[in-house]
Amino acid sequence: MACQVCTCRNGSLVHSALRHFQGLQSGLSPSRIFTKALCLLAQSNPPSQPPPQQASRTRPPLDDPRPRPPTMSAYPSLAGFVMKKPWLYNMLKPVANWYTNAAGYRQLGLRADDLIVEENEDVILALKRLPPKESYDRVYRLRRAFQCSLTHKLLPKEQWTKPEEDVPYLVPIIEQIKAENKEREALDSLTIIKNH
Repeated sequence: MACQVCTCRNGSLVHSALRHFQGLQSGLSPSRIFTKALCLLAQSNPPSQPPPQQASRTRPPLDDPRPRPPTMSAYPSLAGFVMKKPWLYNMLKPVANWYTNAAGYRQLGLRADDLIVEENEDVILALKRLPPKESYDRVYRLRRAFQCSLTHKLLPKEQWTKPEEDVPYLVPIIEQIKAENKEREALDSLTIIKNH
């Protein structure tokens, strides 16, 4: 049985959603960046509200030999450009909604932030900062999705994640951690010049 989202031969529904989402993170082709922007657009606010500020990616210290895997905001996004143009926003919103529904993670009861790769130090720290209830709900959603994947069945339609429930809960914490790291790096590299 082939995936419902990507072209691989694995029949796992969670695999389909995770592989497709992670493919968008690791690919740099313009078409993948555009589809990622469409996915972000489907979860974004209407154009009357200002677009959220993107945190810039910080580099690891020079003495840190471990490479850091990229997170969601590591690649360029067209969402800011699309949000500034109401006519473009109105034209792409149905496509973005279709793309988000085609990804399949909502049919498993997952949220978009549940698909973020946990191997990044910033993400691990953000998961530790989650409130206990939100952390418990996240683990419950992931376990339920893996159970659905093992049985090759989707959740009943009333248990699917609704678009208004699919709000970012982890990305704001990750951006806050990146801003803290950037500020710490700026303060650590501060040089003092004495006046004579």
